[in-house]
Amino acid sequence: MGPIDGLWHLLNFFAPAAFVGAVGAAAAKLLWRRELAAVGWRRLALWASAAAALVLVVGLVVGGRDGRMGTYGAMVLASALALWWAGFARRR
Repeated sequence: MGPIDGLWHLLNFFAPAAFVGAVGAAAAKLLWRRELAAVGWRRLALWASAAAALVLVVGLVVGGRDGRMGTYGAMVLASALALWWAGFARRR
């Protein structure tokens, strides 16, 4: 595998985390518009994507391979927790 192929594999590995983080942040901003008015979308998306990426790496290490449903479920839960923390808990 060449360096370009390695880069594509790495980008495709983290693509679900970026997607879940971006969609989750957009949904949170739409659902809690007044409560999250002071928090930027980019901040929410970065926190949620980072949490999801961390879960993906842990799932790969623990499960031995990528793409297990348990890892994706944990990724969604970690993103939701990160969105709550970045949007609501840090302001207190």
